[in-house]
Amino acid sequence: MKLWQKLWLLFTVMWVFVAALNVATILFFGDEVDPGKALWPALFALLVPAAAYGLGWVWDKLTR
Repeated sequence: MKLWQKLWLLFTVMWVFVAALNVATILFFGDEVDPGKALWPALFALLVPAAAYGLGWVWDKLTR
């Protein structure tokens, strides 16, 4: 596994953990907030690591 993939994996674990905390906070403590507001952080929890991996993959292919 290449260094950028290891760093991406570390970033992804931290990103998803923080996003899960954000979603849980919205759902459990947001009394007057629509539960649909938790959808955006959950969506970004998946899209940002995927985009970061795509950028890393493209960068790796271009620097070879």
